[in-house]
Amino acid sequence: MTNKKRPLLEGLISGNTVLSGLMVISPVIVCGNTVMNALALMYAFSAITFITVMIGSFIPKRLPYGMKIVIYAVIASIIYIPVKAAAEEFFPDIIPRIGIYFMLVAVNSLITVQTEAKFYRMTRGKMTASLILHILGFDAVMLIIAAVRELLAYGTFCGRIVDADILISGLGAPFGGFILLGIFCGIYRGIGNAMRHDDDVSGGDGECF
Repeated sequence: MTNKKRPLLEGLISGNTVLSGLMVISPVIVCGNTVMNALALMYAFSAITFITVMIGSFIPKRLPYGMKIVIYAVIASIIYIPVKAAAEEFFPDIIPRIGIYFMLVAVNSLITVQTEAKFYRMTRGKMTASLILHILGFDAVMLIIAAVRELLAYGTFCGRIVDADILISGLGAPFGGFILLGIFCGIYRGIGNAMRHDDDVSGGDGECF
């Protein structure tokens, strides 16, 4: 992958929020054990993060860093109110189950850290594209891990029973989510190292992971 293409996929692949940055992992570990839980958290994370970062980009850059972080948190908290109200309509049985973790995604590291370190140093167009890819990176990992855990822990998919010869009930618990996420991180980094090695051997002109 060329150096020009690599930044376009950062956040989705090379700089994945969860697998690479190890950020926003607690909702994945604790609540990402069913697809429906995952969809509710993906909705909250995506809507709150995108709207907050876009609005926050209009905050004057000359303000002190600490003050801007507080403003971003306030914006996210305000956005959280209508997002949660809508979630209670679409996921009425899910929101009580995921509880505080639905609130935690309102002030996540993409808002409190990556805004100043990454997004607001880009042009608005590149910032928007990068932000969307970072959000999609989190959503993809959340959905895949939730689907695997639900299938192997409960023998269901989206709440519907499927044929599963072996069930590993521990995968539905937080420690199971932690172990599975660790396995995914290991696979992700192994693939990244292999692709970098291939680039070095073949004289490639850029990294993929």
